[in-house]
Amino acid sequence: MKVILLQDVQGTGKKGDVKEVKDGYAINCLIKKGLAQEATAKNLNLLQGQKDSAQHKIDVDIANAKDIASKLEGKTVTVTAKAGQNDRLFGTVTSKEVSAAIKQSLGLDVDKKKINIAMKIEGFGDFSAEARLYAGVLAKFTVSVKPAQ
Repeated sequence: MKVILLQDVQGTGKKGDVKEVKDGYAINCLIKKGLAQEATAKNLNLLQGQKDSAQHKIDVDIANAKDIASKLEGKTVTVTAKAGQNDRLFGTVTSKEVSAAIKQSLGLDVDKKKINIAMKIEGFGDFSAEARLYAGVLAKFTVSVKPAQ
């Protein structure tokens, strides 16, 4: 009997797989426990629709990431920070502050977790950084730290 697995089943397959299993195993174990459903034409059609929908979402996410990367690539993002004695920076500039500066200056939403700063920013000047927006989509930019007036 052909079944569509609704969850990962050890020794049988992964979620979404269509497998040929013995009738007794399918009826008494997989279907009864809600781990699988019979692979009818209707169910196979629904499964294909779900896979197409998931692929479309991935394609849209990649397109959005590439759009953001093209707008961010090579740009300079300015972050203002408080200065202490001898023009030293109070604390460090974090990826959260860089993300906020990108949103303010370029109008782009970049998650702070996706921003990677090459070295710890503890002073004023220019620093290289990159944003890993999606698997294989990377944007390199410069963070310029200036003292607040």
